[in-house]
Amino acid sequence: MSKDHQVKAKKKLGQHFLNDESIAEQITNSLSFKGYKHVLEIGPGMGVLTKYLLKKETTTHVIEIDPESVEYLKNNYLNLADRVIEQDFLKYDLNEVFNNEPFAIIGNFPYNISTQIVFKTLEMRDQIPEFAGMFQKEVAQRICSKEGSKVYGILSVLTQAFYDAEYLFTVPPSVFNPPPKVESGVLRLKRKENQTLDCNEAMLFKVVKTGFQQRRKTLRNSLKSFNLSDNLKANTIFDKRPEQLNVQEFIALTQLIDNDINE
Repeated sequence: MSKDHQVKAKKKLGQHFLNDESIAEQITNSLSFKGYKHVLEIGPGMGVLTKYLLKKETTTHVIEIDPESVEYLKNNYLNLADRVIEQDFLKYDLNEVFNNEPFAIIGNFPYNISTQIVFKTLEMRDQIPEFAGMFQKEVAQRICSKEGSKVYGILSVLTQAFYDAEYLFTVPPSVFNPPPKVESGVLRLKRKENQTLDCNEAMLFKVVKTGFQQRRKTLRNSLKSFNLSDNLKANTIFDKRPEQLNVQEFIALTQLIDNDINE
C-alpha cells in the first residue's frame, strides 16, 4: 500500500472518517493529558486525531480492527508503528499493553459499538481517569443528561456514578466521509475523585438496569423481581419512576434494597 493510498470506509465497521482538522484538534485538546502517561485511541482510521495526539507528551497507542487502516497507520506514522494494536477493543485484554497502569481513552467511535465502549470503560474505571470522544449526538446527550430528562437512562446513571460527564459540542454530518445520517456529539468524562460508592456496586448496576427496563412504571412495579418486603415497598421512593431519581438517590435505593434482601 502506498503512503497516499486512502482507506475506504467500511459500512459494516461503522466507519465515518472525520476530515475537518480543526474539529480533530478540538477533540484531542478536550483531554487534559494530566495524571497518566498513556492514551489509547479507539478506531483511528487514517489518523486524523492521531497526528495531534502524537504531539502531546503522553504515549499514544491506537487500537484498530480494520487491517487496511492498520497498514495505512503503520506506513504513515512510523513512530507509532509498534503501538498499533490490531484487535477488537471490546474483546481485547488491554492490560497486555498497559499492565495495570492508568490511561485515557479517546476516539471518533463507531456508532454501532459506542455504548459498549462506555460500559467497558466503566468496568476498567480504576485505570481510566479521563475519556473523550465522538458519539451519535443523541447517545452523547443521553450519557450527559440529568434526571427528569426523557433521554436519561441506564447509561446516564451508571456513567455519572463514577464520572463527571460534560457534553462539549455538536459536529455536523458534512465533515465526515461518508457523511452519517445524524449529527454527532463530543463529550468528556472525568473520573470522580471519590469513586467508591456507598453501596454494593454490582447491585447498583442490577437495580438501575431492572428499573429502566420498564421506565414508565413506578419503581414499586419495575423492581418486583427483587421480592422486597412490604415494609420497604411502603417507602415513598418506590412511588417514583426511575427517570425521576438522580445518581445519589439510586445509590441510596440500592443500599435499602441490599439491606432488605440480606436481613
